[in-house]
Amino acid sequence: MSRILIIAAAQMGPIARNESRSSAVARMCALMEIAVDQNADIVVFPELALTTFFPRWFIADQEEIDGWFERQMPGHEIQPLFDLAKKMKIGFSFGYAELTDKGHHFNTSIIVDKAGNIVGKYRKIHLPGHKENEPWRPFQHLEKRYFEPGDLGFKVFNAFNGRLGLCICNDRRWPETFRVLGLQGAELVMLGYNTPAHYPPAPEHDHLQDFHNHLVLQAGAYQNGTWIVGVAKAGHEEGCDLIGGTCIISPTGVIMAQCKGLGDEVIVHECDLNLCQEIQQNIFNFELHREPDSYKLITSTKGIVWE
Repeated sequence: MSRILIIAAAQMGPIARNESRSSAVARMCALMEIAVDQNADIVVFPELALTTFFPRWFIADQEEIDGWFERQMPGHEIQPLFDLAKKMKIGFSFGYAELTDKGHHFNTSIIVDKAGNIVGKYRKIHLPGHKENEPWRPFQHLEKRYFEPGDLGFKVFNAFNGRLGLCICNDRRWPETFRVLGLQGAELVMLGYNTPAHYPPAPEHDHLQDFHNHLVLQAGAYQNGTWIVGVAKAGHEEGCDLIGGTCIISPTGVIMAQCKGLGDEVIVHECDLNLCQEIQQNIFNFELHREPDSYKLITSTKGIVWE
């Protein structure tokens, strides 16, 4: 018996520095309505979907920094998105900057069910970029300054009649991300990203940004037998070009749907979660084929061990 989950990926175009949360949420609501019109069960939005990608600026004032963060979810400006989803009976996932009651700063993503309840939360673990101001760059990437590494681990949640996992942007480049989720039986992994087309420390790789994006997503899907939905904030945002490439990938690693442009756009695909078993019970049958005693170096060190 098939378990069809109709998934919408809602790519967003650039968000200006002075664009309000309410404006971003209105755009998300418009995309959600398109997803509803296509009978989607869940719609996935990008990383930091409520604001521009603020880590591209060096900001010394902590009060100004905290202004980019959400102290509660949903706050009054985000509540209309939850209300619409509940009314339309559609689930959703999106990323935002989270400021906790104890003053911790995280790059966070959540899963919300069709009744408007938060049923899953993840805090970004693999933070890219740098901590100090580097004025030689055309734009900064100060995630290591503004965020703490996530403290919730990689978890899988029982929702939407399946096993759902979350990760965010740079997490997708690390195979450990998908393997830990795969070892918990993930059948769908949802993630958003804000990925510059230009990488200042190694500009010779700029032409590979789109290729690398799909490479890691397709590999993660196939090697763990899971559907993966990767959703971009794309386009020319505050002087920085962000890649698009929003896509829905099958457990065999095939891109089943992909956005065509760099603006607000919705793609939809009917995903049969049972297809995961074709991979998980065969070539990547972990219980039958994995040899974890040979992989201990993965968790025993951060850097290369020279022997």
